Amino acid sequence: MIHIYKNNIIGGLVIILTAGFIWGLSSLDSEVIAKDAPAAESGAMMVPASFSELAQQAQPGVVNIRTVKTVEGGGPVFRHFFGDPFGRKNPFENFGPFSDERQREFKQRSLGSGFIIDRDGHIVTNNHVIEGADEITVRLSNDKEYDAEIVGRDPNTDLALIKIKGATDLVPLKLGDSDRLTVGSWVVAMGSPFGLEQTVTAGIVSAKGRVIGSGPYDDFIQTDASINPGNSGGPLLNMNGEVVGINTAIVAQGQGIGFAIPVNLAQGIIRQLEESGSVTRGWLGVGIQDLTPELAEYYGIADKKGVLVAKVFEGDPADKAGIKANDIIVAVDDKPIKTSRELTGTIADIPVGQKIAITILRDGKQKTVKVKIAKRDDPERLAQREPEQNGELGIQIAELTPEMAKRYGHSETEKGVLVVAVASGSKAAEAGIRQGDLVKEVNRKPVTTVSKLRAELKKDAKIQLLVKRPNAGFIVIKIG
Repeated sequence: MIHIYKNNIIGGLVIILTAGFIWGLSSLDSEVIAKDAPAAESGAMMVPASFSELAQQAQPGVVNIRTVKTVEGGGPVFRHFFGDPFGRKNPFENFGPFSDERQREFKQRSLGSGFIIDRDGHIVTNNHVIEGADEITVRLSNDKEYDAEIVGRDPNTDLALIKIKGATDLVPLKLGDSDRLTVGSWVVAMGSPFGLEQTVTAGIVSAKGRVIGSGPYDDFIQTDASINPGNSGGPLLNMNGEVVGINTAIVAQGQGIGFAIPVNLAQGIIRQLEESGSVTRGWLGVGIQDLTPELAEYYGIADKKGVLVAKVFEGDPADKAGIKANDIIVAVDDKPIKTSRELTGTIADIPVGQKIAITILRDGKQKTVKVKIAKRDDPERLAQREPEQNGELGIQIAELTPEMAKRYGHSETEKGVLVVAVASGSKAAEAGIRQGDLVKEVNRKPVTTVSKLRAELKKDAKIQLLVKRPNAGFIVIKIG
């Protein structure tokens, strides 16, 4: 699992996280979308003599975003003395916050970036820049400031759409074609790293299709153009000045390794956010995993391409269509499927209610079934249809599936019960249980199912949980 920074600045500290539909835009200005403009440079172009013309052209469309949110617990004094400005783990974290600080509230300030996409004032940024914000202020390149409201956001891809009113003479950036972007192409990142507005950095595309563990729709552009905290939500531009990506993350351990969301992935999401404020995705109702060489050999898959169905959720579309565990999905509507990430993205892009043909391999024989796609409800449905609620402890728990394992950074072969949610102020929260923790044992007894965990919790008033936490290892949590 890669440690990554989400690149906004909060209270002067860098936040560390571990952890991504292509319909086109509707009422957004069609003139700002360069559908046919080439995004890749032709020939073996050397270092450009200057990026200044491109920077001047794009500058009016790039904005600085400041947010204020109310945060409970910790307080600025605690964070100043015990927080690490470089994002490393707090050495005092396991001892918990001071009791007299826990209930205090303070105003947390955050900086990020964004870019204008139409003359109505719509601005694209990252979800983590504006999530939970009480106030959002947008500063344009001409130093004018406007209050902004959230139109919609999509945590799964870390995208958000906000809007300002009353601004005139806005200069939208053109959206390019990230599919035509090639490895080695020159790109320019713009934004406000560390609050330094209208900063321009240049580099090349290092790779495409990167999976960094931030969500089920990972498909990042990797670049060595400097992307620093505060660049979040800013545009990644090709040499034609077109937006080909949205800057969003950097590798905490690496230097010069940044990631951007491809604009082709973002366009359909932006359209839905503008129309309804949320994103609707297709749902098949299966737990899936990639074919390892051993699995491919076991099932007799010569080309080693396809996705193994590890679990079928009862009553969901796949179950109704007759898909079974251990089937191998090899195509959707005659489109070959090679990986679980490819299948997840393909199904997510299919409109709810549409019937599709899924080709499977079962016992060495190929078969095609018709499936009517349902609506995907994130995130709980990824775990199971209705997660169990433990009212006394204040947690929601679910059995681990391959999809949820990927989402929360666990191995697909792990055994245990996943904590889907933790109620604020509950016994579980006070004890230090977190969303994404995998409960392995209760009072030294292994638990692999929700019913087993529930039964073990009822036996004793005092509980010791052996928990596996991504990027932290095994932790013992005492309750009661």
